[in-house]
Amino acid sequence: MIVSVPKETFAGECRVAATPTTVRKLLKMGFEKVLVERGAGEPASFSDSDYEKAGAAVVDRNAALSQGDLVLKVRALSDAEAGMVKEGANVISYVYPSSARPLLDKLSPRKVTLLAMDCIPRISRAQKMDALSAMANISGYRAVIEAACHFGSFFTAQMTAAGRVPPAKVLIVGAGVAGLAAIGAARGLGAVVRAFDTRAAVREQVQSLGAEFLEVQVQESGEGGGGYAKVMSAEYIKAEMDLFAEQAKEVG
Repeated sequence: MIVSVPKETFAGECRVAATPTTVRKLLKMGFEKVLVERGAGEPASFSDSDYEKAGAAVVDRNAALSQGDLVLKVRALSDAEAGMVKEGANVISYVYPSSARPLLDKLSPRKVTLLAMDCIPRISRAQKMDALSAMANISGYRAVIEAACHFGSFFTAQMTAAGRVPPAKVLIVGAGVAGLAAIGAARGLGAVVRAFDTRAAVREQVQSLGAEFLEVQVQESGEGGGGYAKVMSAEYIKAEMDLFAEQAKEVG
């Protein structure tokens, strides 16, 4: 079986579906060949020579899409890419099937199998394949780093010749995977962190990271299916916005 890694074409996308390390692992697993489109890894700081040293063949776009039995992508196939993938191929990527009906209709007659990374259940057995959580973890960390760069002061308390600089106060809205990563990053930088989530069940996780868990007075459960939050009532959302407005006077 030939594995192929096309270059991502979505504007601003800097990820690549396989790194040189991944290529080595795939070849070690027994795959016949790994094809990587020329320049596919450059936005992620992997050169073509890095892939060649790992054992991949660097090819043009047509070969990367038309010769692969197993196509690895980050974003879903574009219309043009869908027309280039070989009949009977398997494609692993984010798909979001509920909003990708045109793509599914185009690939179905050609017997292309799509494996949607965004549909992998959040259970222990599938933890190693939970790409959404992995990306959310990175997003939460990155959000705090970006905020710290734009903040204009220190996150941690500082004692200087001019006096004491107090620690920054940070408000994290949402304590899912991204939110918890953001809390950890902000606490690691020395900030005083407060967090809010509609699900009371995450209180212990927030507090275990050293943050204060905020709540509203409206008694309503935010628990949804699969560990996700549900849409809250108008009354709850109003109380939530009032809480944020009050907190905004203090954070910073």
